Amino acid sequence: MKGSGRTARNFKIVLSYDGTDYHGWQVQPGKRTIQGTIEDALSKISGKRIAVVGAGRTDAGVHARGQAANFEAALTMTEPALFKALNALLPDDIRITALEEVPPDFHARRDAKGKIYQYRICHSREIDPFVVRYALHWPHPLNLKRMREAARLFQRKGDFSGFSSNRLLHPVREIVRSELRRKGDEIIFTIEASGFLRTMVRAIVGTLLEVGRGRIAPAAIEEIFKDKKRTLASPTAPAKGLCLLKVIY
Repeated sequence: MKGSGRTARNFKIVLSYDGTDYHGWQVQPGKRTIQGTIEDALSKISGKRIAVVGAGRTDAGVHARGQAANFEAALTMTEPALFKALNALLPDDIRITALEEVPPDFHARRDAKGKIYQYRICHSREIDPFVVRYALHWPHPLNLKRMREAARLFQRKGDFSGFSSNRLLHPVREIVRSELRRKGDEIIFTIEASGFLRTMVRAIVGTLLEVGRGRIAPAAIEEIFKDKKRTLASPTAPAKGLCLLKVIY
């Protein structure tokens, strides 16, 4: 299985994971992370440490259905054999759903054109125990019409400093989809953009909940964009309701 002395091949993987028991994607000393767990599995296959590059860094507790990553490894294994070996070594809450060899210059983060996230809110008196890890339980009244109106206001190109804990030099992002819909007992928020700031989606969801509760008007969102201050926005929604659905290439 070891590929020492051979030419490195570039592999792209698509993976799904339950982020509940992990400290996010990125490797952190002494902490269990998604990236670190995959790199541990690859080291057992290759006999050496292999760096895995993710399309994005999901925070602690955030889930994924379509995270993408790539890694270079000097392996002679076929793609199906590597796919099977990786899943055999990974814990059940991380699954590789697709694996393919890609050109040497493919880079999971730099080549990504967009990402789609979804946030689930269980809007009912009780929550299904099989849903509780993946949705925010909200048993209180919400004005869904006003929340839909507010959600549409995020579909723009603008400075999202007021909706992020990150102080980047370039906080401008373009949201191409921002929609809210009801499906049974769940309120589902879907958002798509070329990129997101840290905790941005959860801050937006927190703001939508404040609108739904009647604490702020949809028009107040324009003031947050104008003032660019995180202190004006609402609390950040819990991580467990957020899922990275897809990375677009």
